[in-house]
Amino acid sequence: MQPQPIVVWSEIPVSDMKKAVAFYNAVFDWQMVIDESGPNPMAILGGDMETTGGHLYPGRPAQGNGPTVHIAVPDRLEDALIRCRTAGGKVLGEIVTIPPGRFAYATDPDGNSIGLFEPKAA
Repeated sequence: MQPQPIVVWSEIPVSDMKKAVAFYNAVFDWQMVIDESGPNPMAILGGDMETTGGHLYPGRPAQGNGPTVHIAVPDRLEDALIRCRTAGGKVLGEIVTIPPGRFAYATDPDGNSIGLFEPKAA
């Protein structure tokens, strides 16, 4: 029997869907689009509905007081931090090394807390 994931979905509230999609696409090198087929617009993190992850949705951002969603970067953490700043986010503190890799805390343009995570090389 395979264990169930502990976290199966995350939702990040944003004040401006177009601006938020542009930010996350720039930082994580994604091709997310806004899906308006349901009752509320959303943009799937990473752009692939077949994966477990989460989405952006129109809502009231937590302004740094909510949970932190850690998201894997596609390349070096330092490069992702530069993209984060350039795209309108704020990097908070230094890079932290842990056994599975490295991460840094940041906020998106709405003030949502995110972690940019670089997995340890295999």
